[in-house]
Amino acid sequence: MRKSLLTTGIAAVAVLALAGCSSSAPDETADETTEWPSSITLSLVPSVEGEDLAQALDPLTTYLSENLDIEVKGVVASDYAATVEALGTDQAQVIITDAGSLYNATERYDAELILRDVRFGATSYASVAYTNNPDKYCEDEPVMSTYAASGIELSYCNGIEEAAADATGSGPAGIEALGEISDGTKVALQAATSPAGYQYPVVAMREQGVDTDAGITQVPVEGNNNAVLAVYNGDAEVSFAYWDARTTVTEEAPDIAEKVVAFAYTEMIPNGGVAVTSTLPDDLVAELTELLDGYADSSEEAASVMFDLVGLSDWTSETAPDEITRYGEILAEFSN
Repeated sequence: MRKSLLTTGIAAVAVLALAGCSSSAPDETADETTEWPSSITLSLVPSVEGEDLAQALDPLTTYLSENLDIEVKGVVASDYAATVEALGTDQAQVIITDAGSLYNATERYDAELILRDVRFGATSYASVAYTNNPDKYCEDEPVMSTYAASGIELSYCNGIEEAAADATGSGPAGIEALGEISDGTKVALQAATSPAGYQYPVVAMREQGVDTDAGITQVPVEGNNNAVLAVYNGDAEVSFAYWDARTTVTEEAPDIAEKVVAFAYTEMIPNGGVAVTSTLPDDLVAELTELLDGYADSSEEAASVMFDLVGLSDWTSETAPDEITRYGEILAEFSN
């Protein structure tokens, strides 16, 4: 018999799942008999590497296997796109992946989005427009708000944050200020595959009438910290990075709040999440979802394993599929 979730602490960072033969007893109350597979496989791209991987996966697979009473296995994908292909070819029935891959899995293979990633209490984040020229981009004096995750005070203008309060990082906000980017302005942008460092900023600038191809001088940078430093060092007048990347450079640039002001937020960029193949029985999906949703709260060890394995603090069943759909639309603009 499968163990009841009511009698089992929820501790399962979904790192597993394989499809196999049927073995679990059917649900006698259902209109149709739906048997569980004897095993399922989960595909993911872990944060850990090499010899640490097996050790990291074991407590997760063991937990899920014991509580679902079926074999749960974990498969490491080479990249996020590989998780989608694993699901599409039935090599995996559960995937933990990024937002773009979630969109592709649902569109191409009718996968079901069951959970969204939570990082420090948020399921999505904005790209931030930074500048060293607040006179040009700010309609008001910059104010100081606290980035609660690290307790650091940082500067914001255009009403995107309240003075002497905890910053929220919610967008879109102050987006009209991007229209002040004039011809020839040096704008630091990350790789074209970066949502926060390129894709969402480019879409936002275009919507404000900025010619992102010929109207600005693009300054290529690698990484969110370097995007911030490009403005700090005067190599660019504007840059974009995730909220709030200034916290990554406070040691080398202790006066970052003075010299680099956040003046706009783009639309919210969704975190990734968990999706399952449409072939899994509904009751299995429901139990798996509940296990994963409660995993991070089940113990300090589980929370540590989850963060070390996939860099998350939690999952939530509030999936906000509209954000994933919007992300897919923006990805399509850069598919060529």
